[in-house]
Amino acid sequence: MGLDLTHSLDGKLAVLATMHRKEDVIAPILQGRLGLRVKVPMPFDTDRFGTFSGDIERKGSQLDAARAKIAAGFSCVPEATVGIASEGSFGPDPLFPFVKLGRELVLLVDRETGFELAGHDATHETNYFHKPVTRVEDALDFAVRIGFPDHGVIVTAFIDNAPAPSVALFKGLTEAHALKAAVEVVIGSHGVAFVGADMRASWNPTRMKAIARATNDLVRRFESQCPNCGHRGFDVTMLVPGLPCSWCGEPTAVIKSKVLACASCGHSELVPATDQATADPGRCDHCTP
Repeated sequence: MGLDLTHSLDGKLAVLATMHRKEDVIAPILQGRLGLRVKVPMPFDTDRFGTFSGDIERKGSQLDAARAKIAAGFSCVPEATVGIASEGSFGPDPLFPFVKLGRELVLLVDRETGFELAGHDATHETNYFHKPVTRVEDALDFAVRIGFPDHGVIVTAFIDNAPAPSVALFKGLTEAHALKAAVEVVIGSHGVAFVGADMRASWNPTRMKAIARATNDLVRRFESQCPNCGHRGFDVTMLVPGLPCSWCGEPTAVIKSKVLACASCGHSELVPATDQATADPGRCDHCTP
């Protein structure tokens, strides 16, 4: 007999593996829409799986880190049958290298069934920026540009043209006097300070919004069931280009269709990606070479 993946999660106890107040945005969504009872283990250290400040390197992918957090969460709350964890990743957009891209993953694991599902969010709305400075005034100006004091700031040493958090590291700076003092200490000792956004969720409201969107995406995917077998997570697995040009009728790179597929039975469906029958000629290689 196969796994029953059509069941409800209503009333189940879920451990949320976080130490940076992600429950503020994740728990209300999962409680309100899936009926989960969310518990955060106390105390719980997620920094051991990697830090944005670079003092602890993350091993593996976002998904690997989220799975490791959930496993640790189950160890702390053994009575929980559902595990939740999120993991973020920040860097240049692969398509637009000069633009920063933030990616959030929120993972759900039901260990009674072995079911695993992730929600995602990708956005250019991030304050993931850093800058080496040699003057306190420059540090303060830059901090304001990346959201200080509403967003936290970190300061590290900067040695051999690279941040050196193992030499000096100040986190969670949200007051001007504390930021100024940290920068003065680092500049005084090393000549250059590396100032950047604190990407921990509890210090970054912009990131919290992205985590909420990823959680909503998780719920959306959970609520999408395969029309063939009822498995949760029936969702887009492929985008098909080829929407015809409105002038010449030739296929363009504009997405024409989406393929939705089931990870359990393999059932798939091809559905239109847009209500538009044709693409703008400006997107056509023949009409606008």
